[in-house]
Amino acid sequence: MVTLEKSGAYLLNGTTVIPDTKEGRARLSAELGRIPSKEEAARGTISYGILKEHNTSDTMDELKIRFDKLTSHDITFVGIIQTARASGLTRFPVPYVLTNCHNSLCAVGGTINEDDHMFGLTCAKRYGGIYVPPHQAVIHQFAREMLAGGGKMILGSDSHTRYGALGTMAMGEGGPELVKQLLEQTYDIHMPGVVAIYMTGEPAPGVGPQDVALAIIGKVFDCGYVKNKVMEFVGPGVASLSADYRIGIDVMTTETTCLSSIWKTDEAIQEYYDIHGRSEEYRELKPGAVAYYDGVVYVELDKIKPMIAMPFHPSNTYTIEEVNANLGDILEDVEKRAQVSLDGKIPYTLKDKVHGGKLLVDQGIIAGCAGGGFENICAAADILRGASIGSDAFTLSVYPASTPIYVELAKNGVLATLMQTGAVVKTAFCGPCFGAGDTPAHNAFSIRHSTRNFPNREGSKIQNGQIASVALMDARSIAATAANKGFLTPATDFAGEYTRPTYHFDRTIYENRVFDSKGVADPSVEIQLGPNIKDWPEMVALTDNLLLKVVSEIHDPVTTTDELIPSGETSSFRSNPLGLAEFTLSRKDPAYVGRAKEVQAAEKAREAGEDPAEVLPEIGNVFAALEKDFAGVKAENTGIGSTIFAVKPGDGSAREQAASCQKVLGGWANIAHEYATKRYRSNLINWGMLPFVIPEGDLPFANGDYIFVPDIRRAVEEKREEITAYVVRGDKPSLTMKLGDLTDDEREIILKGCLINYNRK
Repeated sequence: MVTLEKSGAYLLNGTTVIPDTKEGRARLSAELGRIPSKEEAARGTISYGILKEHNTSDTMDELKIRFDKLTSHDITFVGIIQTARASGLTRFPVPYVLTNCHNSLCAVGGTINEDDHMFGLTCAKRYGGIYVPPHQAVIHQFAREMLAGGGKMILGSDSHTRYGALGTMAMGEGGPELVKQLLEQTYDIHMPGVVAIYMTGEPAPGVGPQDVALAIIGKVFDCGYVKNKVMEFVGPGVASLSADYRIGIDVMTTETTCLSSIWKTDEAIQEYYDIHGRSEEYRELKPGAVAYYDGVVYVELDKIKPMIAMPFHPSNTYTIEEVNANLGDILEDVEKRAQVSLDGKIPYTLKDKVHGGKLLVDQGIIAGCAGGGFENICAAADILRGASIGSDAFTLSVYPASTPIYVELAKNGVLATLMQTGAVVKTAFCGPCFGAGDTPAHNAFSIRHSTRNFPNREGSKIQNGQIASVALMDARSIAATAANKGFLTPATDFAGEYTRPTYHFDRTIYENRVFDSKGVADPSVEIQLGPNIKDWPEMVALTDNLLLKVVSEIHDPVTTTDELIPSGETSSFRSNPLGLAEFTLSRKDPAYVGRAKEVQAAEKAREAGEDPAEVLPEIGNVFAALEKDFAGVKAENTGIGSTIFAVKPGDGSAREQAASCQKVLGGWANIAHEYATKRYRSNLINWGMLPFVIPEGDLPFANGDYIFVPDIRRAVEEKREEITAYVVRGDKPSLTMKLGDLTDDEREIILKGCLINYNRK
């Protein structure tokens, strides 16, 4: 089904994989008469060519990328533009699309969501952008339909910014990386590794793109096989997949923790651009005659079965067949894993969902950038045609990913077919994907063709004793389950025909509603600021020394951005840095905010030239202990801040607020064994926080301890590989920390305190 190559490999003519082994090199020599170097052959990848075209540095080892286009949604664009405005923004230098697909429920928080939308509209007018009103399209569908182009690069402030199936290398990053592009700076990375996703065969009827994606995620996530690398989809199996099908797989590559994705393109993709009236954007992309990859993921499409990712991670995968055959054992395992994710704070079981030996689910959702595509919804309607979802607890909601898709479903009768079954068809909205729509009942179990199933992504609140859970599935198997009145059923059980209707895209829908400045800025437009939209607070430069208090200690194997700053209704406060910060770690460590504020009060006193011990008496004892061993250490040259320890933080969303909320509460660092994603580490850096890494093993500190980091400013300036710190306790045990690779600009951002300070003229 899905297997991993143990070595790198060469790909000849886009069809033949030759592993980089002794035997493989001998075969390569026989085929070519020589053995190309890895460096030479790596230039034959699709990825290398696109990155080279967008690199502005004089070396391909250290890239400085300029993107062709940018895209954001209404959870992120306010903070991005506010940051850029504080740094001197006068116009958008590249096309920048502001979509409104997350905070679309304008009743939440009074006027604040619609205030954000009006902020976006007026900014699009003032700075020369594109504004997509609520309910028109989810961010990624609009980008596919109207922005993507062969060989182009797009940067988005949403982690699922993936348009590789259309020949566009796209990356999802935290807002500060978009700010850099708006200020005509660059995206700086080492040349990433490239892993071939080599596809063969053709999917069986009833097996959809989510099934293929989950099979890949389940194989590569835990071992980090593609972490921070580009996934390049090649092989003869690609040709068996429609454009929509490829898109459905591609969007889920984010859950592997890869950096980006790209696919070879062909007639199916050319047809996609033709349908959308943008034929000029098609470009044939394929590997060179010889291409070298850092690894290979073999995907036998014909062997993949309907999949399910059980709570609480997309990598917790099984075939639906396995689950139905081994319900007891699998549910026992799911419950054990869940207690790790839930910290044992709340009782959790799915065993009460077993009825007559079958698993009964409570809700089905087909939605968003992953599930709301035209082909997914049409296939679901084929399975449901003539059926009923029943009049009991089970519900089914379908969200087309854009209004053009919705209109076509109305025209071809699919909309009526779905609604006749009892399903509800709603407008384009990302809410079910991040906990702001279709929240199930307490203890309910939801199956969703969406992107993630972390705790709380369905909207429950553990801190209030509420718990529900999500499993990820393909739209086809969700429809088969719905037709079976909620009993878990793979779509391969469906014996009927798939109609595969033709899609017709109506561009006038956007022309009639989307504001497009055509790149022309109008400085006379006043930006509309609602009362919730606040500026970023002032942030000070890095001091000579740092005194960090550990205010949260998280030992989960992975900590998601949803746990660092919850999604759902908190998203309405993303335009208010201090207001949102009140929710930091609220579902993981509710005491965090109070502890962080205590430390921040001491730092504020220090900055004002006052005695920090007056507001936090324990600080006096800490400084007294330090003075015995460290000459010259005093409040004037020693910043006081908080830090958290987490084993592997940052999986999931690109949201910068996972870092900035800690910063505005006085956070000055994270300490981890590793960072789950590049984007979270970048967010820390851009907010002036030190991304410390320590070796795995026993920790010499605990929650509540103070850690003294002497000479930290000079250590950053001098690019020291190792930094020695001391726990201010007893004999002051030491620990060795590293910052990892930092560019010169990243060091300067940390030294100045944040990206805003770095850019402020």
